[in-house]
Amino acid sequence: MNYPEALSFLDSLQMFKIKLGLESMTRFMERLGASHRRLAYIHLAGTNGKGSVAATLLALLVRAGFRVGCYTSPHLSSVRERFRINGDYIGQEDFARHARRIVEVLAGEQITYFEFTTALALLWFAEREVDYAILETGMGGRLDATNIVTPRVAVITNVELDHQAYLGVTHAAIAGEKAGIIKLGVPVVSGAREPSADQVIGETAAEQGASLFRLGRDFRLKEEPGAGLVYAGLKARCPGLSLALRGAHQLENAALALAALELLEAGLDCQVAREGLRQVRWPGRLEYFPDLIWRGRKRDVLLDGAHNPAGVESLLAALRADFADRRLILVWASMADKDFASCLAAMAGQGQRIILTRPESLRSAPPEQLRLALPESLRERAVVAPGVEEALALAYGLAGEGELICVAGSLYLVGKARALLAGELAGD
Repeated sequence: MNYPEALSFLDSLQMFKIKLGLESMTRFMERLGASHRRLAYIHLAGTNGKGSVAATLLALLVRAGFRVGCYTSPHLSSVRERFRINGDYIGQEDFARHARRIVEVLAGEQITYFEFTTALALLWFAEREVDYAILETGMGGRLDATNIVTPRVAVITNVELDHQAYLGVTHAAIAGEKAGIIKLGVPVVSGAREPSADQVIGETAAEQGASLFRLGRDFRLKEEPGAGLVYAGLKARCPGLSLALRGAHQLENAALALAALELLEAGLDCQVAREGLRQVRWPGRLEYFPDLIWRGRKRDVLLDGAHNPAGVESLLAALRADFADRRLILVWASMADKDFASCLAAMAGQGQRIILTRPESLRSAPPEQLRLALPESLRERAVVAPGVEEALALAYGLAGEGELICVAGSLYLVGKARALLAGELAGD
């Protein structure tokens, strides 16, 4: 099995619906040799911010001198983006080799896309003998394929209303699924602020005898006069910090990563924190490209994967903080199973022109449906483009000097747009 054949097999798994449960995944990893059991894991769950925390932990641990695996999802344009060791994505040869082994062991048995990629990540990290492996849950936590590991520390970023069809319709119900990553005696770092969610996480930690450390109570990261950004943590106090990632919400994400680091054997060194935080990169999330040349035109472009109410709130806060004086051209798409009406209504008021489009996904909402979801007063600002490339061409034509093109609403959209404008991350 070569790399194109491995991709073809993986794509064929898209037809299988989401399958929540750990028994089959546990048995399958046993059949693969269970080599993943010897690794030291950091396990991440939450509604928003998991990827940012993962990228921050990766930068911090690498700066501290460790060999670190990082498994995140979804990807922007190449599946290889989900798998990193230090700064390198998995190579095509390694991807194909581990995929071939998985297919051989499966022997025709059904597996989901996410189970396949999770197994591949665990195999690759174990083969490369990483010092730490950062695993981001795909959805929920309790029944997520990644939850077969026992980590050194668990991180729950926040709990908002998303994926209600699978996780429940209340904050408390969703928190119960996220808190499912809490294991017996394993310390937990939590950024959940909604009271009922925080209560559920606290109760689960108590049941598991797991020490719980809460953002805002046990640790924080904030601006202090004369000291810049200061992390006041479980034991450490680190002044003079600065963040590479945009958005006020990244203060919370960075604080969660620093607290998790304090709980590892690695510990937290303030100089490592200063240098590591400046090196964090998380493509497609409030990623700003000034003077980005495309098809002979130069424009300022902001890419952000905001796709649920909490993500849109963070994007709006960043626009107010960093781009308040800029005329905005909004390029937007959404998955049909998302709360696209309220998200789009919140964003559309910021755009002088709105371009609605559809990335190449069966789950995408048709742009005409998005236009009808707009408040009637905003519909005259909106135009429809059949595909992402056409939407970007329209945006580049409409935007003038000093104006900002903002591409948001779906990571599928952002991934396609980023590949067109700035090239592939993993080089496929």
